[in-house]
Amino acid sequence: MRTDIKRVAVIGAGTIGASWAAYFLSRGLAVSASDPSPGAPDLLRRMIADAWPILMQLGGKPDADPTAWTFDADPAKAAAGCDFVQESAPERLEIKQDLLARIDGALPADVVIASSTSGLLASRLSERCAHPERVVIGHPFNPPHLIPLVEVVGGAKGSPEAVQAAMQFYRAIGKHPIEIRKEVPGHLANRLQAAIWREAVHLVAEGVATVADVDAAISEGPGLRWALMGPHTTFHLAGGEGGIEHFLHHLMPAVTSWWKDLGEPDIDAVVQRMLVEGVAEATGGATTTDLARRRDAALVRLLSARRGEEA
Repeated sequence: MRTDIKRVAVIGAGTIGASWAAYFLSRGLAVSASDPSPGAPDLLRRMIADAWPILMQLGGKPDADPTAWTFDADPAKAAAGCDFVQESAPERLEIKQDLLARIDGALPADVVIASSTSGLLASRLSERCAHPERVVIGHPFNPPHLIPLVEVVGGAKGSPEAVQAAMQFYRAIGKHPIEIRKEVPGHLANRLQAAIWREAVHLVAEGVATVADVDAAISEGPGLRWALMGPHTTFHLAGGEGGIEHFLHHLMPAVTSWWKDLGEPDIDAVVQRMLVEGVAEATGGATTTDLARRRDAALVRLLSARRGEEA
């Protein structure tokens, strides 16, 4: 599989695709973008301009060119001549299958096609492709130009060479790719998020706590540790000098008793209303734009702090 990547096709240039495009450009790559929306080029231009100062602060190449992108509404034409493809079309199997088949037909077999899908299976996405072995999942976390994580899944049809080529590419441009070794709906991180949110909804529905207090229980507690290390390492430290072995021997009975009591909420109209009203109260009426701006600014400070500590 091709590993000398200089030009990337960004197929699907909505919020996720535009974020990807900005990131690729900041790493010195050329971008060929495509999207059926007439407003896509303007969105791309705005997203790149807005993200550029942050991307330069977070390790972008000093000589990177934010204008090194082209646009073609035809995805096959946009993909032609590219060394890597990042597809970010709507999360609908039929749309992605048709789109990937068109892209597949426009490229030599050594070009990896990565899908940003948040939950679909790679083996289903590539069913109409002549070269399914080069189709993998390259799932970012929103916003892709800030969050380092990329989940790479080859699935039942993706070749080990394609998976390793994708891992090498993402790592080379400063991402933190992880390989998901078995296809499961939602991949890995979304399943972990879903498990936590399911219990969060259950606790609100049962009147245990408000939406605001449930959110604070994460953001002001374990979420701060999770920004530094994952659950296994966190519990390794919770075991004291004995580490995870001590934790498993002495604290697991309590943890397993909590597991047995976890809920499976019914998201009916009443619970939905509780969540909508609870979020409105918790956010104090702030718009999603304002909240995203605050989140991204905090992410930049956190990522900058981590980069300084690693150096």
